[in-house]
Amino acid sequence: MVNRKELQPDSSPQAAFGALLRTRREEKGWKQEDLAAEMEYSSTHISSVETGRKMPTLRFSRSADRALGSGDQFERRWRELKHGVLLEGFPEYAGLEGRATEIRLYEIGIIPGLVQTPEYARVLADSAVERGAITPEQAAERVAFLAARQAALDRPRPPMVFLVMDESCIHRNVGGAEVMAAQLDRLVQWAALPNTVLQIAPFEIGERRPFDLPVNLLTLADRSLLCYAESQTQGRLDREPTSVLPMLTAYHQLQAESSSQAASVAMISNVRKGTP
Repeated sequence: MVNRKELQPDSSPQAAFGALLRTRREEKGWKQEDLAAEMEYSSTHISSVETGRKMPTLRFSRSADRALGSGDQFERRWRELKHGVLLEGFPEYAGLEGRATEIRLYEIGIIPGLVQTPEYARVLADSAVERGAITPEQAAERVAFLAARQAALDRPRPPMVFLVMDESCIHRNVGGAEVMAAQLDRLVQWAALPNTVLQIAPFEIGERRPFDLPVNLLTLADRSLLCYAESQTQGRLDREPTSVLPMLTAYHQLQAESSSQAASVAMISNVRKGTP
């Protein structure tokens, strides 16, 4: 087919919406012009949504469901986009994470997802529901997605995982005493694994902390590096060596400033003792 753009549905929820639209259209044997006529949109608009260049609207999604006889499939996908169950770039990152040989993580304020207990993860998801940020269904999806990420690392040759947590992660009470006690126990158990290194970046390092936002760095089997970083509303996956290598250097600097694993585990245990 001439000028057919290959889609990457794992790159973002918006791209996944577009890929699904193309799939359902082609299952009908329709060209973009045919779907455009049924939906009362231009074929250019259909093309832009399919290739991820244009964000679908609620009206567009409902029209697609009517035209394609897909129930509320596209409306539900639109609501996931609107509420941001997963930030852009994260689905692709998670897929690569499951195949990485080395994983380096840095987190501020909350325990990183890969070492969260199910109870801790549910509290965070339920809190987002209470704030109106996501729906209960999306909260369940978040928890299930996290469980799948954790399970992907349980393999015959697991990756080496380096984890640095800001001290705030172990002091912030999430879910009450019982949930926090189990979560802190989980951290101590995880640190004892042969393929893990856990360090706490203490408050005392002050301005020597190189990162102000969470950072995820992956080393793949071919030794290529990539970095995923996110703000409150946006995620970005970066493969460019000119920008990823400085992040790796900064991560090494962070490890040098952080407490040793033994001292970090002792710090976690001391905080745990203060949890009834």
